[in-house]
Amino acid sequence: MSNTDLIIEERSRDIGDFLVGRLIPFRKKRMVGPFIFIDHMGPTAIKPGTYMDIDQHPHIGLSTLTYLLEGEIQHQDSIGTNQHIKAGSVNWMTAGKGVSHTERTPLELRQGQEFIMHGYQIWVALPKHKEDMEPEFHHLDASKLPQWKDGAAAFKLIAGKGFDRESPLPVHSHLFMIEIETQADYKLIVKDQLKGEIGLCIVEGSIDACGQIVKEGNMLVSKVENACELTVRSNSKILLFGGETFPEERFIFWNFVSSDKEKIELAKELWRNKNFPKVANDKTYIPLP
Repeated sequence: MSNTDLIIEERSRDIGDFLVGRLIPFRKKRMVGPFIFIDHMGPTAIKPGTYMDIDQHPHIGLSTLTYLLEGEIQHQDSIGTNQHIKAGSVNWMTAGKGVSHTERTPLELRQGQEFIMHGYQIWVALPKHKEDMEPEFHHLDASKLPQWKDGAAAFKLIAGKGFDRESPLPVHSHLFMIEIETQADYKLIVKDQLKGEIGLCIVEGSIDACGQIVKEGNMLVSKVENACELTVRSNSKILLFGGETFPEERFIFWNFVSSDKEKIELAKELWRNKNFPKVANDKTYIPLP
């Protein structure tokens, strides 16, 4: 997904061990581990005239992670992938040295019906030594993801390692992304369970962090390695994400991420001149901003 016009400048604030804001990148925190961009899609009613049609656009230096809570998307890319993603499953596209893709409402859902689209589009920067790797794509159905319960909480490990488990998704750095749903108030203890920086997205409900209630639509980023205990309130859904940081700074322009500004300039020129890899049988083109 293109990030044009999607980043909202939030008012981030301190609440003790955490920074709170609407999206990453925060002004005070540009990345959380290798995670460099998160876009919350919906929940939005999709009906005739509002179908998703994100035309062909490029990426370098990152992996895109698409995770849907409701709805469906058809993904096509320049390495030949044509993948239908449904709620609970995961699309993981690694751009590496360069890939183009489209995201659209599937044809079978364009028959006049209405449905809800709700999910997250996430960008994970690649380690420096893998920024120029060959592009690749992987899809995992929900049934393939590790799932378990602890008291009032149900866990799903979407990517990476955490809580002594590992997702089969083939990631390229030390990271984690975990969905947690609660039926009653649940004390979440992450000490010694996750490695690296920790972010938390409140999808539904609320949490009690450092004595303050933080409601859905916000993200928290831990400022310390062992943050204060969190209580996830009853009937809430959260996403934990993060991991180990990279030693080098990452630069971002439009859909391009790299540790080297010159690579971004080269990608801009290739896309401007329409010399990027193309999605087969697709003539659409989103111009460079």
